[in-house]
Amino acid sequence: MLRKIDCVMIRVDDLEAATSYYCDVFGLRKLWQDEDSVGLGFPETDAEIVLHCKPDIPSKVEVHYLVDDVVAAVRVLEQKGCTIVEEPFDIPIGKCAVIKDPFGTVLCILDIGKGPR
Repeated sequence: MLRKIDCVMIRVDDLEAATSYYCDVFGLRKLWQDEDSVGLGFPETDAEIVLHCKPDIPSKVEVHYLVDDVVAAVRVLEQKGCTIVEEPFDIPIGKCAVIKDPFGTVLCILDIGKGPR
């Protein structure tokens, strides 16, 4: 069901300074940007680091896993013992949801039903 790591989201206070730092120091490249986030690419994978300054995202660092269909995945995962922390919600590229496995680990899943950026 989990296809790959899509992105690691990191909340920062200064988006411009953090973007420059991650590009200069870690060798990442800017792939896209909107008003409150920037997608940075690695040289050897299509996974991204997404720097953002969205205070409504509760944790400082989150790993987002790609699935084919968030709504379907949430229903299956719930039947298999996961708890839904955040029901599926719209994001610019598709849908996202937050689940917790039976061991207390929180997982963010997303799909790209609207297409990649």
